[in-house]
Amino acid sequence: MTETVATPPSGAPAFPSDRTCPYHLPDRYDDLRARQGSLQQVTLYDGKQAWLVTGYDTARKLLADPRLSSDRTAPGFPATSSRVESFRDRRPAFIGLDPPAHGPKRRMTISEFTVRRIKGMRADIEQIVHGFLDEMIAGGPPADLVSQFALPVPSLVICRMLGVPYADHDLFQDASRRLVQSTDAAGANAARDDLESYLGGLVDSLCGESRPGLLSTLVDEQLKTGAIDREELVATAILLLVAGHETTASMTSLSVITLLEHEGQWDALRADRSLVPGAVEELLRYLAIADIVGGRVATADIEIDGEVIRAGEGVIVGNSIPNRDSSVFADPDTFDVRREARHHLSFGYGVHQCLGQNLARLELEVILTALFDRLPGLRLAVPVDRLTLRPGTTIQGVNELPVTW
Repeated sequence: MTETVATPPSGAPAFPSDRTCPYHLPDRYDDLRARQGSLQQVTLYDGKQAWLVTGYDTARKLLADPRLSSDRTAPGFPATSSRVESFRDRRPAFIGLDPPAHGPKRRMTISEFTVRRIKGMRADIEQIVHGFLDEMIAGGPPADLVSQFALPVPSLVICRMLGVPYADHDLFQDASRRLVQSTDAAGANAARDDLESYLGGLVDSLCGESRPGLLSTLVDEQLKTGAIDREELVATAILLLVAGHETTASMTSLSVITLLEHEGQWDALRADRSLVPGAVEELLRYLAIADIVGGRVATADIEIDGEVIRAGEGVIVGNSIPNRDSSVFADPDTFDVRREARHHLSFGYGVHQCLGQNLARLELEVILTALFDRLPGLRLAVPVDRLTLRPGTTIQGVNELPVTW
């Protein structure tokens, strides 16, 4: 079910749009790309208008501009769905804070996501990946790559990092899915309530007994010292848990679809594993699954690229269209695993650049390499046009992916 989008006025098309292909942009986005300038007016689900950034250079400049705020409680903050609108009254994690409040809160968690720390996790991630592959292969084809592999791998990884019991994965995976995919405010709020109840209880238990994991560290070093309160810690835990597995699961599924639909690219990676890190960057650029998370609101007038963004106006700095900017990426609609694409905007840019990007990159590298090694005959069990895609109002992906080998 897709939310009904208000009929837009002439010249301000509706945003976001649904994909009809797992890896191609919606036709409406192609129309936006063809327009002159790097800023376009679009109409949101509630009839309000906002600026959509379509140019790569403009996107980077605005993501680094302190006059754009991430405060979703501000009246002009652009809500791309009723689900996003429902979050206005919830306590934000650091992703919804601006400097100077943002920096200290982000630094609370950053030690777990450094390049060095993530590199040290490779062996553990490889063990997790091959463990779930063992189970999927033992069950024999066909299999659902999402439920049997793409979702449980990052779920177990983030559980171990945070110190969340994986035995509870059915509960928090279901709540996470409902949180990011609900088509109405009531569903999103119910999912958020479930996550707050579960993680709040976990935080309470950690107050009495320290255990391995980032959440226990935050309880000991931040909550008990008064640096943060319980509500803020629970909000941070929700952010890390949900973002830590939903996005990587979606990237895994769509990456497999994209590679299998581009047979020459799949064969190139199987023949030369040194191409895998670069292929991950190209997949991140090409798929751009989190196009709706770049909402901002102007706190002052901003003149840029011949336009004036007025104070109080909403701005959406997505990544799918800027990642297809032909002035930056030659032949941008072509998927090429040999492309140098690391400067894509799929992890954002500036102070709010994705905290977990190093982890996501490593997980995808390990996952793809394992699939090439263990399942060289992997193929879709249904035609790609029979797959059910998620709507444009949420993280792009599929909830089921039948495969065989």
